[in-house]
Amino acid sequence: MEGEITIVSNPTVNVRLTNTISSFESMRRFNRGITIAELKGKLEMIVGASPSSMELELFSVSDIFLQKMDDNEALLGSYPVDDNCKIHVIDKSGQISEFTDVSKVEKFELPDDAYEKRTDSARSFMKKHGVGQFNEEEKAKKRAENAARREEEKAAADALSVGSRCKVQVPEQPTKLGTVMYVGTTDFKPGYWVGVKYDEPLGKHDGSVAGKRYFECENKYGGFVKPFSVTVGDFPEETYDLDEM
Repeated sequence: MEGEITIVSNPTVNVRLTNTISSFESMRRFNRGITIAELKGKLEMIVGASPSSMELELFSVSDIFLQKMDDNEALLGSYPVDDNCKIHVIDKSGQISEFTDVSKVEKFELPDDAYEKRTDSARSFMKKHGVGQFNEEEKAKKRAENAARREEEKAAADALSVGSRCKVQVPEQPTKLGTVMYVGTTDFKPGYWVGVKYDEPLGKHDGSVAGKRYFECENKYGGFVKPFSVTVGDFPEETYDLDEM
């Protein structure tokens, strides 16, 4: 009849399927006339989840969430499903796919002696070209530098004596005056250290570090520095006249 409008609807629809069991996305065609319960039965063969544990969510072509598909008696076509829409299957049982559960993958470990014999390994390449830990020349150079540094540090420490007045100059810190209270090695860090009792509360402790006491002083008056930062000399303790304005 003239003036009538006829709407032709495709009886099937192509949708994208995603799920919480795996990261794979697939494309499937379904009849709009099936119920959501029937759709879940078909999805069981695709995603591996039980229909009773499924929740379905409908997304637009541009992956915008539209609504939940939670009426098992409703027809698929009663929802706004168009070609290339996405149906996301949520498995409420919490199962993990055998393809994504790495805890079930048997891990291969090559024994160190077998790895040592391989000629195509990173270790073999580094040995051949003297790289990293296998660069004997560089290792010897570093050992010599460290030994020389330790000797210089020891010599600087030997030149200091407990009870001497001193000036402490550490880069990016204010100059401090104090008294040498300890010289030697410590348990908290390697090398030689000088314990100083400062004239003012500019330190970090009371002469003890990590539960071990190295010297006595009031809290916040004690500190440890490297020998190179300490200069001994005639540095009288500053006195403050209370009447001075």
